[in-house]
Amino acid sequence: MRVAMIGAGYVGLVSGACFADFGHRVTCVDKDAEKIAALKRGEMPIYEPGLAELVAKNVREQRLSFTTSLADAVKGVAAVFIAVGTPSRPADGLADLSYVYQAAREIAGVMDGYAVIVTKSTVPVGTGDEIARIIADVQPNADLSVVSNPEFLREGAAIADFMAPDRVVIGTDDERAREVMHELYLPLARKQTPILFTQRRGAELIKYAANAFLATKITFINEIADLCEQASADVEEVAHGIGLDHRIGPKFLNAGPGYGGSCFPKDLLALLKAGLDFGVPIRSIETIISINDQRKRAMARRIIAACGGSIRGRTIAMLGLTFKANTDDMRESPSIAIVTALQDAGAKVRAYDPQGMEHARSILSAVDYAGDAYACAEGADALVVMTEWDMFRALDLGRIKSLLKRPIVVDLRNIFRPEEMAKHGFAYVSVGRPQIGKA
Repeated sequence: MRVAMIGAGYVGLVSGACFADFGHRVTCVDKDAEKIAALKRGEMPIYEPGLAELVAKNVREQRLSFTTSLADAVKGVAAVFIAVGTPSRPADGLADLSYVYQAAREIAGVMDGYAVIVTKSTVPVGTGDEIARIIADVQPNADLSVVSNPEFLREGAAIADFMAPDRVVIGTDDERAREVMHELYLPLARKQTPILFTQRRGAELIKYAANAFLATKITFINEIADLCEQASADVEEVAHGIGLDHRIGPKFLNAGPGYGGSCFPKDLLALLKAGLDFGVPIRSIETIISINDQRKRAMARRIIAACGGSIRGRTIAMLGLTFKANTDDMRESPSIAIVTALQDAGAKVRAYDPQGMEHARSILSAVDYAGDAYACAEGADALVVMTEWDMFRALDLGRIKSLLKRPIVVDLRNIFRPEEMAKHGFAYVSVGRPQIGKA
């Protein structure tokens, strides 16, 4: 089956490569000529484990190609996926749908036969209706179906999530569109993956509701972590105990500095606005957003307290900047607010991240970037673990202690064992667990 993927960013490139690996012939389209040229050379615009190899394999086997020409890409295709960006608007933080609507106009202007137009970008409820209206305005006689097919890809595990998902959600009540979508996902259907067909608006809302629920789990366990600290309990034991309940599950119960990334902050705001638009305020989401914003400031205060109450003129070493491991994504990362707060308190911040420093340079100013974790720690007054990269778990703690000016470690991801930190003589502060030693 021939497929066009409009947008060669995170969602479009991963989805296009995976569909090609299913055996479909996929053309990824992007207006960024430099990005397309780089992709043709095998250079990835994002860091995602396994993506470069998957793209190279399917390009080599002539199932995946790249172009800047939308008209050429959509000729004779069965489905056109809209996978363009929906960045947050500066004024209110909500999703900017201008790229989605422009893609719909351009698709309608060049299609000359039946095809399914599939929204893969994360969009608010009702967006599919607007896309259908735009298409009808541009080409009143167009024989096209508009479908919602939200993505549920975790950065750092996107290929596995596409190839072995918990479910595939497809929003349409059009029988021809159902047949096309079923054929596209046939390799997953044969593996007994649940393929859930819903109304289009239902599919759009499923995406936002799912992300809001996951953000709720993160926020909940962070508040429980605060209680654990005051009650002399261990949040990891509590999280494990409740996670064994199949109704709850263990995922997204890791205490830390709060959620970030390109999805959760924007999607919760969009869900909150949808509730207001339909006259159904979602008070729980409003609270979650507020708690998460406060969480970042609280983590900065935790670092300052670990250093004795003042960090003016001191150097804070930060390991990790991205909002999670195995990605180079800095969007809405907790590190941004925390670094800024530390600088406002008079500290010098030195940082190391194995993938995120290039993007961080365009967001964070007056930060010294180190070549590795040990160079980051050298001469610092305290070390902060911001992102849970596996390489940080394997650090030589004896060497780290010898490099630090003061043996203070603030572990915002709980990657170290308290007993190990005590053995090495650190003043160790983690999240939801007892503090070890004093600075």
